[in-house]
Amino acid sequence: MKLVSWNVNGIRAVASKNAFAWVDVFKPDILCLQEIKAEAHQIPEPLFAHAFTCKYVNAATKKGYSGTMSFSTIDFKKTDTAHAIDHTHEGRILEHHFGDVVLFNVYFPNGQQSEERLAHKMKFYSDFLAHTETLRAEGNSIIICGDVNTAHRSIDLKNPKANEETSGFLPIERAWIDSLLAHGYIDTFRHIHGDIKDAYSWWSYRFGARERNVGWRIDYVFISKELEPRLKDAFILASVEGSDHCPVGIELEL
Repeated sequence: MKLVSWNVNGIRAVASKNAFAWVDVFKPDILCLQEIKAEAHQIPEPLFAHAFTCKYVNAATKKGYSGTMSFSTIDFKKTDTAHAIDHTHEGRILEHHFGDVVLFNVYFPNGQQSEERLAHKMKFYSDFLAHTETLRAEGNSIIICGDVNTAHRSIDLKNPKANEETSGFLPIERAWIDSLLAHGYIDTFRHIHGDIKDAYSWWSYRFGARERNVGWRIDYVFISKELEPRLKDAFILASVEGSDHCPVGIELEL
């Protein structure tokens, strides 16, 4: 199974650039998108020729903001939006159940706007991990993909020293990823590639950051440790353009 996650920073803008053409070549089994900034009826059609059988949209109440969308060739037995966690109804979570696996497509909040939003982000983090642990206790394996909005380690951004006091690299945010891993989740990219340097998934639109590869790795796929034997590959598709993020993903034997 090939799973790809991409923060598109506006699905209509990406579609207008014909920036989904790579999907027809790569042919993922599941494609999870974040920050679609659209309601279901506003999604352009067709986006690609690749034949997904299922499509799910969780739009934010606020128009033109946030939102998640999933495409799949796998029929999910249940899909939820976890509004208990996303209590501000920003369309940040799609929770898909298939077999004994629960897949989360998540656009985690950004904490840079204010102290209030940072507190909101940290509560979202805490509530989310509690929820996934409840599902694991019920016998499910977990896949988490999406824009986590935090670089975990110094190796995960170009200029760590300059960003020590910037939300997205604050100690409390990074500590949550530490906690996630301590609970038995695996950062699939690091698991496969180790401490490879200059591997990023987001670049500012300013100052030619992408051309100079001055980026951050803030998009992840995490799996619970019981899926580790099934993990075959993890990747960053840095050549895919159309957004300030690029796609990331895994290949998993299911």
